[in-house]
Amino acid sequence: MFIQTELTPNPATLKFLPGRAVMPQGTANFTDAAAAVRSPLAERIFTLPGVTGVFLAGDFITVTKDEASDWYQLKPAILGAIMEHFTAGRPTILDAPGETAAAADGGEDDEIVLQIKELLETRVRPAVAQDGGDIIFHDFADGVVYLHMQGSCSGCPSSTATLKAGIENMLRHYIPEVQEVRAV
Repeated sequence: MFIQTELTPNPATLKFLPGRAVMPQGTANFTDAAAAVRSPLAERIFTLPGVTGVFLAGDFITVTKDEASDWYQLKPAILGAIMEHFTAGRPTILDAPGETAAAADGGEDDEIVLQIKELLETRVRPAVAQDGGDIIFHDFADGVVYLHMQGSCSGCPSSTATLKAGIENMLRHYIPEVQEVRAV
């Protein structure tokens, strides 16, 4: 098994591509070991010292480390944990699809919210997935779009620029009712 790694704009995260499906649908974001109990893969990665976050998506895993840890020491251990998990044939997740599917299924939405979600799904999420992250719609109220950032996007030094210069400008261009975008 060959696992590729990619740098992300966030120096505290690294993207791992195992060359096979990680999540059948949706994403799952784990910010601590206690939350990772529903994912044998995330749970195993959290046993490594210095790991502070694990994000699972369709074909990649993003791991976040603390400031004191060094990628030169942590990366081989993560590669070993991922390889061991997939060669043993263990499931990645034990229950329903992750947070993306749950967040996207919020009942009936008005037309503006549907337009926002469509633009996020088709134009934004593919781009941030390439950087090892995800952005999920949270709410739209009084002209403000609230988004939740996950994976490498969470805590990334360039996340504010991505929100303001990229996403906000695009949404304002296509949907005049949008005045601002904020992270949740």
